[in-house]
Amino acid sequence: MSMKFAVAFAATLGAVVVMSQTAEARPEMVGIHADNYEPGTIVVKTNERRLYLILDSGHAMRYPVGVGKSGKQWAGTTRIDGKYRNPAWSPPAEVKRDKPSIPNVIAGGSPHNPMGVAAMTLAGGEYAIHGTNVPGSVGGFVSYGCIRMLNTDITDLYSRVSVGTTVVVTR
Repeated sequence: MSMKFAVAFAATLGAVVVMSQTAEARPEMVGIHADNYEPGTIVVKTNERRLYLILDSGHAMRYPVGVGKSGKQWAGTTRIDGKYRNPAWSPPAEVKRDKPSIPNVIAGGSPHNPMGVAAMTLAGGEYAIHGTNVPGSVGGFVSYGCIRMLNTDITDLYSRVSVGTTVVVTR
């Protein structure tokens, strides 16, 4: 696993969560006007705290997500460049500065690992779409820029997409 994988993943333990209710694992088939996106594209709508997997021009699978907290959000188009089950996590420099007591590496499978059961790294940056061992954080503005999903939802999405999948993040 590369050092690139170790950077800027999911926010910290003990993050403040801003949301109205705890998200429930349940990818939903929804109607969507998606003429601008090819089937298979992942679209993250930060303001909605939802991730959409486009199925065709009128349908998508929708998942609740946690997104970047204030000052940590981003928007743009990228691709999935890696897929990992039970990944180890190394806090990026910014997280380590904010929380110096965090270990340098947290083993995959540890209940303290913020990556959860799976992660899909995003090209050109320090971010990932990943699970979480803090399910109450999904639905909030909680991360350092990563897209955080419930473990059951990341497992479902992981099985539906491949390396090279386009990811569009909007605010």
